[in-house]
Amino acid sequence: MELVRGAHNLRPGHRPCVATIGNFDGIHRGHRAVIDALHQAGHRLGLPTTVVLFEPQPREFFAPASAPGRITRLRDKLRVLASLGVERTLCLRFDARLAGQSAERFIDDLVVGGLGARFLMVGDDFRFGHKRQGDYAMLEAAAAPGGFELRRMPTVSEGGERISSTRVRAALAAGDLDLAQTLLGRRLRISGRVVRGAALGRQLGWPTANLRFGAQPPPMRGIFNVLVHGLGRVPRPGVASLGTRPTVNGIETLLETYLLDFEGDLYGRHIDVELLAWQRPEVNFDGVEALSRQIAADVAAARAWFEHHGYLPVSNAG
Repeated sequence: MELVRGAHNLRPGHRPCVATIGNFDGIHRGHRAVIDALHQAGHRLGLPTTVVLFEPQPREFFAPASAPGRITRLRDKLRVLASLGVERTLCLRFDARLAGQSAERFIDDLVVGGLGARFLMVGDDFRFGHKRQGDYAMLEAAAAPGGFELRRMPTVSEGGERISSTRVRAALAAGDLDLAQTLLGRRLRISGRVVRGAALGRQLGWPTANLRFGAQPPPMRGIFNVLVHGLGRVPRPGVASLGTRPTVNGIETLLETYLLDFEGDLYGRHIDVELLAWQRPEVNFDGVEALSRQIAADVAAARAWFEHHGYLPVSNAG
């Protein structure tokens, strides 16, 4: 999949295309239906598929303090889109310039001029342009003069309710990984480069591989049984803490993963952490000794879970 960063990097070879525009946070089953419909349009018209994303997401730009947690960071989002056969992703930097662009110019410069879209799919609630003045009706009026077909995103339901990023976030925040996985159509995976932390886990005898999230932490918290990919031919089981470490007055959200039966320096390595099961919520313990005892219990619980589910012992080779 080709990644184009910014509309200024669009070239004549990038148009015409069939396109969709949105945040696509989580790439859930509803989003996958959109991608499927985009592929069908692409095959019919003989054109490549293009997904247009915003980074940061608009709500993160306008109201960073109240923006919802990210289900998937950009790297993970791109990985999933590529696995779904999307041929090109255009990532637009959402800043003051883009926020101030008129809705008419958005259509003329991006949809018609930059993308050369012959087919466009967006949601009924898609808003764009300065002060969100552009809507589906405006796109509908511009479709014929602009030479593109316009279609609404299909609705996909589960349990009588529409699948949405908001619903996935709610399931994750509640620790309901089973529901989240059903809505996503896959297990959630978080990737990143291992960074140095405060080394508290190592001091307590439980060294962890730490991933940072920066300004866009995920919506869930707690202790998870995980598989870590990227450290050899087979994934390695582990137990991960996702949160702010309240026992040591932590502020930054981290994903700290202890790998079962593993020794080695992982700093700088790129890993992919797959969430399998939620163990318990994040708790503020009365000091590091109580925390250390709980970590031991979490590791024991994770080991029992992996044994019960038939995971083979992990070799240190590779």
